[in-house]
Amino acid sequence: MLIRKIHHVAYRCRDAKQTVDWYREHLGMELILAIAEDRVPSTKAPDPYMHLFLDAGGGNVLAFFELPNSPPMGRDPNTPDWVQHIAFEVDSVETLEKTKARLEAAGIDVVGITDHVIFKSIYFFDPNGHRLELAAPTGTPEMYRRLNEVKHAMIDEWSRTKRAPRHAAWLHEGEFAHVADD
Repeated sequence: MLIRKIHHVAYRCRDAKQTVDWYREHLGMELILAIAEDRVPSTKAPDPYMHLFLDAGGGNVLAFFELPNSPPMGRDPNTPDWVQHIAFEVDSVETLEKTKARLEAAGIDVVGITDHVIFKSIYFFDPNGHRLELAAPTGTPEMYRRLNEVKHAMIDEWSRTKRAPRHAAWLHEGEFAHVADD
């Protein structure tokens, strides 16, 4: 089997219209499709829902379900807020900076710009409480080559020790650390 692409990624929303409007206004995502049913197609359970699909660019689709008969949305209380998020790539750091300013002007709290050396990013929440990240690539082919060379060794060491391997410490401490200061 060869996976061609992610067809869509689906999350829950509190209000379908508010979600569509927010993503259009703040991230430029247009509504592609909306499907509403009174029964769940896979289980046949009587549970009305609105399923909406947004264009996330490049053939990517972000979907949401509004489930009016289900208990209020929640998050995994054992997972920190910063872990579960949706990250979208933007074309440049300039776009990232302009988007940060626009979001803040709209009253949205933004964390960052955070420099991860191979990309810079900002973080904020949508009206449903989902954490979003916008990331602008800044890595060089040499950085990615070096990271590629150590990826399996890092996973193996982590699996044994549950401690952060130092195979790529150069990313933040060594020769490329100056990139973070730009």
